[in-house]
Amino acid sequence: MSHPDERVRGLVGDDDGVSSTTADAPATSGTARDHRGTALAAATVVGVAVCAAVATVLVLADVGVYARSGLPTPPSDVRVLGPVLRVVAGLSAALTAGSLLYAAFLAPARSSGTVGPDGYRALRRTAVSAGVAGVAALLAAWTTTADMTGSPFSRPGVNGPIGWLGAAATLEEPMGWLLGGLLMLVVAAGCAWFLSWRAAGVLGVLTLVAAVLPAAVSPAATGAGHDWSSDGSILRTVGGLVWLGTVAALTAQRLHGGEVTTTTLRRVRGLLLASGVVFLVGELLFQIVVVGPGSLTGTPYGRLLLAEIPLVVLLGIGTALLVRRGSTRPGLPVALVAGGALVATLLVAQGHSVPPRFLVRADSSYETLIGWNIERPFGAVAALVDWRFNVLFGTGAILAAALYLYGVRRLAARGIAWAPGRTAAWLAGCAVVLLATSSGLGFYAPAMFSVHMISHMALNMLGPILLCMGGPVTLALRVLPAAGRNQPPGPREWLLAAVHSGPAKVLTNPGVAAVLFVGSFYVLYFTPLFGEALRFHWAHQLMYLHFLAVGYLFFWPLIGVDTAPNRLPHLGRLAVLLATMPFHAFFGIAVMSSDTVIGQNFYRDVGLPWVSSLLADQSVGGGIAWATGELPMLLVVIALIVQWSREDTRAAVRSDRQADRDGDADLKAYNEMLAQLRSGR
Repeated sequence: MSHPDERVRGLVGDDDGVSSTTADAPATSGTARDHRGTALAAATVVGVAVCAAVATVLVLADVGVYARSGLPTPPSDVRVLGPVLRVVAGLSAALTAGSLLYAAFLAPARSSGTVGPDGYRALRRTAVSAGVAGVAALLAAWTTTADMTGSPFSRPGVNGPIGWLGAAATLEEPMGWLLGGLLMLVVAAGCAWFLSWRAAGVLGVLTLVAAVLPAAVSPAATGAGHDWSSDGSILRTVGGLVWLGTVAALTAQRLHGGEVTTTTLRRVRGLLLASGVVFLVGELLFQIVVVGPGSLTGTPYGRLLLAEIPLVVLLGIGTALLVRRGSTRPGLPVALVAGGALVATLLVAQGHSVPPRFLVRADSSYETLIGWNIERPFGAVAALVDWRFNVLFGTGAILAAALYLYGVRRLAARGIAWAPGRTAAWLAGCAVVLLATSSGLGFYAPAMFSVHMISHMALNMLGPILLCMGGPVTLALRVLPAAGRNQPPGPREWLLAAVHSGPAKVLTNPGVAAVLFVGSFYVLYFTPLFGEALRFHWAHQLMYLHFLAVGYLFFWPLIGVDTAPNRLPHLGRLAVLLATMPFHAFFGIAVMSSDTVIGQNFYRDVGLPWVSSLLADQSVGGGIAWATGELPMLLVVIALIVQWSREDTRAAVRSDRQADRDGDADLKAYNEMLAQLRSGR
């Protein structure tokens, strides 16, 4: 295989016939672009260094933070390197995300599927920034371990690197930095090798995951309300990364002398608006939980937050001006990049301080373990009244329903009919997701195995069945316009690329999907995995996502309205479904008859007074898994048989119409063949 630079010989400077509608984009020679690129890189390094210095000063100014948090004070080298590495890792990750987003979604692409000149330059920048982010994150894992254990930078654990790995494995935050750093190094290698816009998009998703890993396990996301603060931390990280990265990529494009098409500018405005809203929602949610009733002016954390607020307001005004005016001149984007980097610096400093809420109140055992207090036994009234809104899945369900209805309305405006049954199925599926994660089911699921199993069955079976019957891919393809020739790939192109990708073909293979669907029950509940996952909110969210995704992948090729990459004939689909049903029943029976309590240590620590026997509650959960699992399967069998019958009826109608048009030529030819066979005897 040839090296990427050989495969793109002549790519930069050769636009492959790409034409763009631009705003005052003068032609720039290769030498001038090289000089601008060097100057831009130097300015980036200086800016990151300034932010790192500011973060270090702010962190060192809080001399009593370790006494307030009850941790041993580490040496000064750890206190200095910690904020420096986090600033470098965070800003480099933002530059990486923005450049990948630009290459995958904003820069004109070639018809061959490779990126164009602008996308190639973005990938070259990304290979460097991702490598820097990866190395900085790995070193941040090292310093975070030293910071939490009060050890020097040279030995953040016992017995050198081996001891450090052992210490990091028991601490969430260092492990988050470690895994995030490894992912960023994978992204750096991918950016140096792959040249397609599809690969750029996948690497962009990996970048967001790498940035979310340490954010999801932030020490501030503990105690009362840690479900909301953890989700808020994830939202503000994703929103902030996309916002800052998009502005930085736009600034780099303009300062480099590149063109900005009207399509690119329109998408930039949409991304800035959406990511800005996501950041604000996540930041508000996080700060409301961790600040609580504590004093703002009387604590170092509060003063840092007070310094952040006016900056965020100014950035919001600047974003509104950029979105409204649509100017491609670099002045305003440069100011936004500087302001965004300063906000990121303040957030790093806040991460090294103690939020006011932790100084004024003690959490109950319920709040420490699950995030909120439970005051009455689970029942019908509690299920209806005791809601705990799941920020990620509750919001996702509402947005999914709203976008679907918007698509149906768009079709209706064009005079295109859409089956009401599909709309009803999709809305019902969204309602199932909302109820399973945010109603009384979501409220009691973390504390009771039986209620958890209700949520599991709803997300793994009932919800995916209804969502598959809604046909979201078909609806989206009818609504979304196709991108023009040599234009940046749009949502339609990305949807088609995802549906027809290699991973989609593998995951929707009936055998693979069935193993994932059935095997996840046994792997999760009959290993220590479930007991460990119960203690972390991010692990609960991953379980919910896994249940929903695996269920959708299983039922999509079986009864889904959308055409799946691997779809068997109806008889084959029925065979797959019938083959999986016994394994599901065996799981429910095994849970009911087990003498070992699943997740015993956690449920014992929760200690709900009305759950007198954990084993009895588990037996109820097993019965729920058995009963509620078989009923949806029977509904799927019925739906599959109905679909089979309808398809046969449609085929017969098509055959009759064809016979009317050609005088039943096929039947005549068949009879003539039989006559020839008889005459030849």
